[in-house]
Amino acid sequence: MNPIKPATLVPADAGAFRYIEKSNPQTSGLQFLTYGWYELTGSICSGQLAHPGEEALLFCWQGAVSVRLNNADYVLEHYDVLYIPRGAAYQIEQPAGASRVVLCRAPAENVHPVFHAPWKKFSRDEQRIRHLKGKDVFLMFDVSEGADKLIAGFTLFQPFQRSWPPHNHTDQEEIYIFVRGRGAMEVYADEETKSFVRTVNEGDAVTIPILNYHPVFSQEQELDFIWCIAGNRYWVGDKNKDFMKGNVDKLTT
Repeated sequence: MNPIKPATLVPADAGAFRYIEKSNPQTSGLQFLTYGWYELTGSICSGQLAHPGEEALLFCWQGAVSVRLNNADYVLEHYDVLYIPRGAAYQIEQPAGASRVVLCRAPAENVHPVFHAPWKKFSRDEQRIRHLKGKDVFLMFDVSEGADKLIAGFTLFQPFQRSWPPHNHTDQEEIYIFVRGRGAMEVYADEETKSFVRTVNEGDAVTIPILNYHPVFSQEQELDFIWCIAGNRYWVGDKNKDFMKGNVDKLTT
């Protein structure tokens, strides 16, 4: 006979875990991507989490957490990324403090291996970095990693820079999630319909449906953002070298 277990008091100010969904295909104009974030405060461990029929990426925005996935533990610190295979169950834990972990997910048919991308390592790996004028792109989850639709990374703008050349995609949708600084962003199908011109601050995100140009402008401080793509798996600068050279007014991939 099992012993009777004691009750547990859960104080109002006890550690907490919650998921906040920010956008999904029903609200964003995107076909695949759902975006939100986990917030952890105090000493806390989540229950089992999973996304049936979807693959996912976790981006550690603030704080540090441990993720239990497929009987292994992955420590996520500042800007670390973790790929969650289709339908895999995981738990997120922190011993103290406050953390925020961005979640992007998209439908998938296949199961691919877990992939952990530590920022401290990847941000020093020149094979993972694309240097553009006034900005650097870090390929945290690239085409060399297995997935159905997702690729992702970080772009770090120096102050007073802009995206050049403006580009759009015929086969990729994106979301930009701003995690440091402030700036501006435009999203438009053509110059005559440039109605989306917005200031962006830390915590803002912008969805980019297929065939929209989407330049970014930094202001007086460094501007960092997550970019997450769902669709055909390539990064624009690796597919079209004119993007790296900046010798055209605009381009389509």
